[in-house]
Amino acid sequence: MNALTQKPIRQIAYLVEDLDASVRHWAAGMGVGPWTLFRGAAMQGRYRGEDTCVKIDVGLSYRGELQIELIQVRSRTPSPYQHANGRTRLGLHHIAWHSDDLDADLAAARARGLQPVFEAGNGAVRVAYLESPAEPGLLLEYIEATPAVSDGFAAGVAAARGWDGREPILQDIDLGA
Repeated sequence: MNALTQKPIRQIAYLVEDLDASVRHWAAGMGVGPWTLFRGAAMQGRYRGEDTCVKIDVGLSYRGELQIELIQVRSRTPSPYQHANGRTRLGLHHIAWHSDDLDADLAAARARGLQPVFEAGNGAVRVAYLESPAEPGLLLEYIEATPAVSDGFAAGVAAARGWDGREPILQDIDLGA
């Protein structure tokens, strides 16, 4: 067992064409809600060795202790969210774990043969996406478990437990990026 497999998967993420339509679908069709939306989030970092700034809209909700993340790409910069031709990847994108020590977890992942492809942050969160040669196409993510991330996660889990299925949007936050 390694540190990664000892921790629960905290997130499953999907890339979508239309965040609002996807949120409505997940809420009405699958009973997942309520959603917190972050519009205009910017992530500064490196993708496959190249500096980049990615702009995305994100929706977060929960099923039990699992976060569902929907991502709509807003920029056409190099990122793990797009094919080489610039077209957005759609569908299941990554699974994620929380990390109490992102640098140590990245070093351990490299030692197990995983390759970091995207490391980025924005002041509120720092993340790293990795890929495995044994499972091409699916990315693995570490999310630095800062107090803000952990508190937001706990609040989202609590909101989902008490959700009555009526209003699908809990918060709609414009980050202005």
